[in-house]
Amino acid sequence: MEKLMKPAEYAKELGISRQAVYAKIKKGILKSKNVEGKLYILIDNTVKNDVSSIQNTTTNKTKEVQTNSPSKLPNYEVLLQAKDETISVLKGTVKELKKSNKQISTTLKGEINLLKEAFYEMRTLYAQRLERKKSSEIEVATEDESIEVQEDSWIGLKKFFKQQGVKKEKQQQKIIKRFKKAYKKGDERFAMIGNKLKLNATKTYKDLLK
Repeated sequence: MEKLMKPAEYAKELGISRQAVYAKIKKGILKSKNVEGKLYILIDNTVKNDVSSIQNTTTNKTKEVQTNSPSKLPNYEVLLQAKDETISVLKGTVKELKKSNKQISTTLKGEINLLKEAFYEMRTLYAQRLERKKSSEIEVATEDESIEVQEDSWIGLKKFFKQQGVKKEKQQQKIIKRFKKAYKKGDERFAMIGNKLKLNATKTYKDLLK
């Protein structure tokens, strides 16, 4: 029958450190189970036998040291010999931790480099976008200026009458009088260029042609 035991309780019962217990779990020596976010060790007959075996081995080693030695060893030496397995496990744990730290450090460096590359790429794209916006604004301004220059074109009376299809001389004279009168009043559709009355080709003159 399986039983759940906390890693700290298992370490205390076995006489080893918690780090050694976690190392055994990581290597697959011990079975574990996560219950409501907490880690527990699955204790079955095999594990119990393992605990008893290790405890018996520790006890036997202590007895052998005391029996075979010509003189009894001090207590601290007996304890050191009994903890050989714990020390070995701890060494393995330290190696695993160093390896894990190295992997974490490498991963972090890689992520930082990716963030830097993304930042530089975004900054480059933003700079290009600004340049395109500026160039488009300049192009629009240039086009507007060219349109104004084209729109601000003047034509003579002959060309105007030809465009309007006014052929009769009497009718032309009446229209010219109206145009001169409008010019004197400050109508901006008209201009005197080289002592000749000119008309802005972009404007309409329906009000004066009636």
